[in-house]
Amino acid sequence: MSNHESPTSNVLSDRELQIVELVASGLTNQEIAARLDISKRTVDNHISNILTKTETENRTALVLWALQWGKVCLDQWNCCMLPTANTTIEDQHSEAPSE
Repeated sequence: MSNHESPTSNVLSDRELQIVELVASGLTNQEIAARLDISKRTVDNHISNILTKTETENRTALVLWALQWGKVCLDQWNCCMLPTANTTIEDQHSEAPSE
């Protein structure tokens, strides 16, 4: 797979994406389990499946993968402003922070 190609063969479920976001926010597996009201063993299994699907070897590589493919947003970094039903493109540009 080239660097510009989307990882379409590695589709993550909504729950897996939720767990990726929690990993990226720095939570441990036990904290993720408590937050989602599931067992730590379930979180362990999800993370193992996620690492396999994303072809990453550890949590750090997973977060880098998620940032590269736009799966997570950290502190307004790697975030895009998507239009909502009540927001136009012009509104987005006027709301963008100035540098």
